[in-house]
Amino acid sequence: MSRYAQVIVDLTSEKVDRAFTYRVPDGLDLVSGQRVLVPFGPRRIEGIVIGLADETGVASDKIRSVEKALESEPAVLPELMRLAEWMRENCHCTLASALRLMIPAQLRGARVKVKTEQVAEIAVLPERLREAEKQLSRAPKQAEVFRRVAAAGSLEAAVLRQEIPGADGALRALAGKGLIRLRRVESLRRPYGAIDGRRREDPVLTGEQQAAADELIGAMETGGGRFLLRGVTGSGKTEVYIRCVRHALAQGKGAIVLVPEIALTPQMVEWFRARFGEGAAVLHSRLSPGERYDEWRRIRRGEARVVVGARSAAFAPVENLGILIIDEEHESTYQSDSNPRYDVRDAARARCGAAGAVLLLGSATPSIGSYMRTMPGVRPENRFRLLELNRRINGRPLPQVDIVDMSRELQSGNHSVFSAKAQQALKSCLERGEQAILLMNRRGYATFVSCRACGYVERCSACDVSMTYHQWDHTLKCHYCGEERKAPDKCPSCGSPFIRYFGSGTQKVEEEAARLLPQARIVRMDMDTTRGKDAHEKILTAFRNGEYDILVGTQMIAKGLDFPNVTLVCVVAADMTLNLPDYRSPERTFQLLTQVAGRAGRAEKTGRVIVQTYMPDAYAIRMAARQDYRAFYQAESTYRRRGLYPPFTVLARLLVTGPTPEETKSAAQELELRLSAFLNESALRQSVVQMRALEAPIARLKGESRWQVFIKTYARGKTDLILEEMERMARGAGGDVRVELEVNPTNMF
Repeated sequence: MSRYAQVIVDLTSEKVDRAFTYRVPDGLDLVSGQRVLVPFGPRRIEGIVIGLADETGVASDKIRSVEKALESEPAVLPELMRLAEWMRENCHCTLASALRLMIPAQLRGARVKVKTEQVAEIAVLPERLREAEKQLSRAPKQAEVFRRVAAAGSLEAAVLRQEIPGADGALRALAGKGLIRLRRVESLRRPYGAIDGRRREDPVLTGEQQAAADELIGAMETGGGRFLLRGVTGSGKTEVYIRCVRHALAQGKGAIVLVPEIALTPQMVEWFRARFGEGAAVLHSRLSPGERYDEWRRIRRGEARVVVGARSAAFAPVENLGILIIDEEHESTYQSDSNPRYDVRDAARARCGAAGAVLLLGSATPSIGSYMRTMPGVRPENRFRLLELNRRINGRPLPQVDIVDMSRELQSGNHSVFSAKAQQALKSCLERGEQAILLMNRRGYATFVSCRACGYVERCSACDVSMTYHQWDHTLKCHYCGEERKAPDKCPSCGSPFIRYFGSGTQKVEEEAARLLPQARIVRMDMDTTRGKDAHEKILTAFRNGEYDILVGTQMIAKGLDFPNVTLVCVVAADMTLNLPDYRSPERTFQLLTQVAGRAGRAEKTGRVIVQTYMPDAYAIRMAARQDYRAFYQAESTYRRRGLYPPFTVLARLLVTGPTPEETKSAAQELELRLSAFLNESALRQSVVQMRALEAPIARLKGESRWQVFIKTYARGKTDLILEEMERMARGAGGDVRVELEVNPTNMF
């Protein structure tokens, strides 16, 4: 009797977002989640089996056969298959797009091969070793290689070649005599191989840490739960994570730990390898293709039961998941801005719910939406239980925070990027042999380049944004599309030589610090200096080892990092995030300032933080200086409620992109009319706060025109029905215009 497989082909087009029926050839055993090669039209294409049946309603003459299975076991676990279905429903994407998150790109299309190494093994019985060695008395090189292999039992040929000159010929000769065997075995590529993996003992937990760990472990034993761990910076959240992971392993379960920045991954990997050895794997986008492929396979085979990584690690093939931890849960990097658009916190909640696992969000500055879920009145299916760590380890004090009004500095004649107080603090810090961090949340040297004679501003030719000046190579760069060109020496518009560089970036701060402290060893960490492989790890390790005195960087250095000798943090321009045209600006400013302040004074030495601002009375800055999260939450939630911002409402938009402004505008206005008609016909207008079609804030990006249909709905209204209609409208777009649905996007630019 024939069997039939339901297959999702690896094409992300909405036109093929359904299962196709294929006949399973005799002798081929398939299971759900397995990757297969199937004919599709004139092509042969990869697909994933999502179901098997003995019968089908499809006419037999229309059914083609599966050509072959690509592996002997399923690539997608049943739990992850259910998660992919959930994402198709809730993230408005195709099933193929969701399934691609579950499988490394290197596995698709066999882009990476298994790496092998030649190994030499002893081929004689133990009682014949001496006799064999006597045979080699006239071949000293062969005898030396033979003794080395005999002592180890088996040894990589590459090691022998490195240690013994001329070992290659000796190996071939010994194999020819039947004294050793040469064979190729799989060799796994391991990321962060230079990290010290020496085992370390667990420290004694504080009372607060132990109470939090006990509650989490209790939930792991009784079938899961959702928790938010709010702990002040330096309170030891990571140790709570480690105890929970250890308990999961003791139960025979696995664990996933997410970090928001690749910069944080080396540190977390070091901590987890020191506790769990080779059982800890790492996954993120900066790994080499081979490393990512091999780490995924180690996890899939159960050789690594603990996974540390960035957002994509939430989809790691960990069987029998016990706990999924999202560290620094407030970070916007946990939201994907490309298709499929998803918030990993929501995906993790769905995965943990289906697996009966514990979901733990951790942060010193939880997002307003997450903290609100711990409040009374939240529906049980959305509620999180709040755990808190209110004191630093060993009773260390929080750093002293000084707010400096930069307008007064300007009035006193100080035109430097550093206030007088910051200059003095930096000099004193270095004199004491301590380290400092300078935060400037913008890379580059200057924000924009302008002519003082005619007002001309250098703009990107493909995007509706100004170019950023980078001094080190005297270039202008667009940070949206990557366009790059030489900075002009005179105005391209009027020919004037009066070109001026406005604003500041990390390069400018680095230059000013070097001018102020010529003896200081300074290193900069931003997107420009961390493009290379393992660049984050190298910079942070060098700074931690004392090779540099000052670390200048963007927000990637602001959270989660532990530097015992850092006693001074200077926030060069605290207003930079506060003045963005975004309702989340106060929240992001509070989070950034609180997190970066937590880098100071984490060991025995007292820390100090200097916050430079032109808005010293802003509540986000004042409350961050006090590290008073609860007061900030009250002020911010009041502001959100009055302004009808999320989480009290839902913001969504249909982002329309096209080749010309006319086509794009026309398409957006047509979508607005259709959506308005739908709201009227379905009696959903009362759920809508606001709706309109308008030009996108960045009207031109990468050479294309952009418009949007923006809508704000009440969170407790019938938002799902409206979003479903918007999704249908986006999928139905045709011609040269593309339409994407974005729900509560990380930014509206």
